[in-house]
Amino acid sequence: MPRPFLLDLHSSFLLDSSFRLRPGLLSVPPFRAIPARIQNRKDFGSVEALSESPMATIGRNNLSAKLVLLGDMGAGKSSLVLRFVKGQFLEFQESTIGAAFFSQTLAVSDATVKFEIWDTAGQERYHSLAPMYYRGAAAAIIVYDITSTDSFERAKKWVLELQKQGNPNMVTALAGNKCDLEDKRKVTTEEARTYAEENGLFFMETSAKTAINVNDLFYEIARKLPRAPPVQQPAGMVLADRLVDRSQASACCS
Repeated sequence: MPRPFLLDLHSSFLLDSSFRLRPGLLSVPPFRAIPARIQNRKDFGSVEALSESPMATIGRNNLSAKLVLLGDMGAGKSSLVLRFVKGQFLEFQESTIGAAFFSQTLAVSDATVKFEIWDTAGQERYHSLAPMYYRGAAAAIIVYDITSTDSFERAKKWVLELQKQGNPNMVTALAGNKCDLEDKRKVTTEEARTYAEENGLFFMETSAKTAINVNDLFYEIARKLPRAPPVQQPAGMVLADRLVDRSQASACCS
């Protein structure tokens, strides 16, 4: 009699020879640390891949987390993501329409964390779409431009919105971008740090242009994510037989 075949769902993902996830796969196979910059993809205006779960656990130490970037137009959200995912900076970046999607995986000390990153548009006409992207997010980065007080005030409004409507366990960062433009600074580091501490955010100043603190920002979020215990699944189907007394069975049928 042939032995039963057990399908290992963890090994059913399609991988190429360089161990890179092919486009469209949003899960991390277990037990292997995936190098950074494995995949990036833009999907303007799409909401098909939005997750309602703030944290998905895959295997013992492999996590998948939805992360959303919010902030005023021109604050540098797209530039931060591009620098983080591809190590690039474009001097002239087109404005995001709707939202752009990227994927990036990090290896931290105790886990492998895959970020599903939604870079939202900063224009006011797209504001009504934002809840679709931050709903169920495990983390958020609220970005402002240190050379613009208006950008900082707009960031505060995003903080209030997330506090009212976002995931209460969300890891939220306040990022003061363009810190390379020190001579044009309008928002002091002390002012932003004080505001962040008062609102339970962690604060970091970044520069997408020079890469200052960009990777540190995402790594710090990965370290702060809650580690949900993995759900233990049996390797295959388990059938439990219940012994029935023959005399009782005969009595029932007589």
